[in-house]
Formats: sequence, structure tokens, C-alpha cells
Amino acid sequence: MPACSTFLLLWRPALHHCQNRIHREGQHKNPQGVFTISAFPTFSKHPQSCVHAKLRENKLMQWGGWMPVRLLAVVLFTILMLEQVALSQNTAFAQANEGRPGTGVIETLIGGGDLLRVSVFGVKDFDVDARVSARGSVSLPLIGDVQLAGLTTDEAQAVIEKRLIDGQFMLRPEVSVFAKEYATQGVSVMGEVQKPGIYPMLGSHGLFDVLSMAGGTTPKSGITVTITHRSRPDDPVQVKLVDVGKSPDANSEILPGDTVFVSKAGIVYVVGDVKNPSGIAIENDSDMTVLKAIAIAGGVNPTAAVSSAKLIRRTSNGPEETSIPLKKILSAKVRDLKLQPEDIIFVPNSAAKSVGRRGLEAALQAATGIAIYRTP
Repeated sequence: MPACSTFLLLWRPALHHCQNRIHREGQHKNPQGVFTISAFPTFSKHPQSCVHAKLRENKLMQWGGWMPVRLLAVVLFTILMLEQVALSQNTAFAQANEGRPGTGVIETLIGGGDLLRVSVFGVKDFDVDARVSARGSVSLPLIGDVQLAGLTTDEAQAVIEKRLIDGQFMLRPEVSVFAKEYATQGVSVMGEVQKPGIYPMLGSHGLFDVLSMAGGTTPKSGITVTITHRSRPDDPVQVKLVDVGKSPDANSEILPGDTVFVSKAGIVYVVGDVKNPSGIAIENDSDMTVLKAIAIAGGVNPTAAVSSAKLIRRTSNGPEETSIPLKKILSAKVRDLKLQPEDIIFVPNSAAKSVGRRGLEAALQAATGIAIYRTP
């Protein structure tokens, strides 16, 4: 109990008696013009706790008149107010933090496949490692199968303690449950990362931390990451990695049970008589065009047959070949063409005016064999 509360507990009855006595008797003026009051009423059970006396002029001079009562009232009132302020501040602080995201520890639930360490204080035979079955239960000494899936470790402790008490095995068991492995509570990191897999994780982590666990992204990765939260499987969230530096919110919070999928960037191939034949990584919603792709590939060589350039696009019926007015595009006489992932731009050498069947096969083989990926 706070000191101020103890002080009030001891002195509050005296203050109340003083106030009641003063209120009953009021202020009396004697013939000499002296106020007479009952300042300290006597308690019947504790006669020494305070003194009951009528103060005349000489007593008023000795005690300072109303000063003791006023001083006592002011002191008690001040202490009471300070205590109320402190209580109100603590209550406001508790209410402000109640339910606020990030102020509490994120509880991870037990699931099938998890490995639990269960022990009872003072009972060595009960110290066991138990694997949670697919049905969500574990088999423990004395009490048999116990359903623990969907519970926190604290809740699991309470369930086991109750089973031990109800079975009259122990009077006051002190059970400890520790999750050694969370098989179902890891984060699945899939797609274009160096080491795809399921990574055990407790609590929340940022998206960048999770990607780092998986070794980072591959050169073929796109900038779109799809996050499927365990709590909202029907509402996946897409994040652009390029936005993380601009917006801290893009470094999304990842929780146990979530799935992170890094998209594969679409590849546009520029092959043939260009300075740097290569594959160019683009996003599906990118505005990559023929002119941009040729520029990234270093431009065409002087020996290139620009007017014979072809666009090879993969379809469900196989590759389709389309002529590209590359010469007019380079001179800005016609509108540039937008490219799609897996498109191939083939610029033949001037020695071969037409692509032909062999030229088409050569373009496809060249695109397949390119291992250099460039980003716009």
C-alpha cells in the first residue's frame, strides 16, 4: 500500500470527526468575542487518540486558533488529491496501452507437428519431449492424450495441470511447456529467393528480415512480393520492393504461419546483331518497349539488318513471328511497341535479309542460352 494511502487510513477518521463536530456545533462567539470550537473530538474507544476541549481566547492564542485544523485539512486534502492524480495517470496509461498493436507479446499457437518440452517441477519422470500429432494432441505420462493444438504454451500448461489435479495424480503441479520446434508456425518463403523453404520464427519480423533468412532474392526475381497472412488467407497483400525505401510501411510485418512469395521477373530477350545480346528483367506491368530493350542491349551493330528485325512471341500454339519496323522506331517515325514477358527481339545480320526457319530457331536457341540478365 502506498505511504500516502496508509497516512490517509490513519488520519481520515480524525478529519471526519473534526468536520462533523465543527458542522454540528458551528462557530460560537462568547461575550468576550472569542470563537469557541470543538477542534479535536474525543474517541470513546481511543480516548488518547485526540483531545476534546473548548478553546477560549488564551487557548486560541496558544494553539493558533483555527490553524491546526486548517493545516491538518490542507495536508490531508493535498495527499488525497496527489493520490487520486497518480491513480488516474496509471489508469489512463493502462487504458492507452490496452489493445495497442505492438505493446504485447505475440503469442504463437501450438499446431500439429510441433515439438514440445513438457516438464513438472520435482518430477523427473514427467520430463518428456512430445510431438503434437496431426490431430493436435500429445501423449503424456499418467494422463495420456491431451489436446493442445490451437493453444498457447501458457494455456497448455493450465490444461495439463488441471488433468493432473482432476486425475488425483498431484495436488499442486507446476507444469512447464516449452516449444522446441514450431513445425507449423514457420514462415514459408517461396518463389525467386536463393533458399526457398519454411523458416521457424517466433513473433513478428519485417519483410526484409524474412527475405534475408532465405538468402535474398535471385537475379531473376521481380519487384512484386505477395504476402498471404495466416489470419487472412483470402486477402493476399502485394508489396513492391522498390517502395520499401520510400515508404517504411512497405517493409510489411510478417507473422508465424504467413507465406511470402517473390515473383519472377518477366524476361525480354534481345539477340542477334546487337552489341550486348542479353535478357532484360521486367515486371509484368512494366512499360518495357522495343526501343528501351534495344538501348539496354547497347544498340545495334553497323552490320545489322535493322529493317528485317523480328519480334518472336511465345503463344499457346508455339512461337509467332512478327516484323518490327525497327528502323522507323529508331528514327521516331512510328510508335514504339510495348513488349511482354518472354518476348524475343531478333535483329539479323545484313548478310541474312530474312530470318527464315533457321533464323527463327537460332533466335530461340540464343534466347534460351543467354545467362546474363539486365535490369532497365
